[in-house]
Amino acid sequence: MKQIVEKSRYLALIGVIGLLIAGVAAFGWGLYKTVLLVYDVTTGASAGTSVTVDLVKIVDYFLVATTLLIFAASLYELFIAEINVPDWMIAHNLHDLKSRLSSMIVLVLAVKFLEEVFIGRNAYDLMLTGVAIAVVAAVLIAFSYFGKKD
Repeated sequence: MKQIVEKSRYLALIGVIGLLIAGVAAFGWGLYKTVLLVYDVTTGASAGTSVTVDLVKIVDYFLVATTLLIFAASLYELFIAEINVPDWMIAHNLHDLKSRLSSMIVLVLAVKFLEEVFIGRNAYDLMLTGVAIAVVAAVLIAFSYFGKKD
């Protein structure tokens, strides 16, 4: 039984491979959207605030892709074996991993709010969206802060 439990750590490879595939796909999607935006800007097909919104979205794609890569590396390091990557790329325990996920969610929510600002929704809807995002961000930040073990 001990041997089965010890070998079960390799099940984490499923998550690592899945996250790597998702990360590659997100990087590819970000690159594709970047090429489209550059084409639109150079041909004059896109102008004004739509370019700004598209740039913010592209930043979001690459941030999510980078986070997926960090998660894949961290899961591998936590469950399988040590790897030679920069220290900032590795979460050293599950709490660090959850904190990084919380941080990424807050960042993605902030980017989504900026998109709403640039789109120009009415003030009331924008305020409700902002309050909802602020509440979620506060809960995630509190979770990360109070969940810390000294």
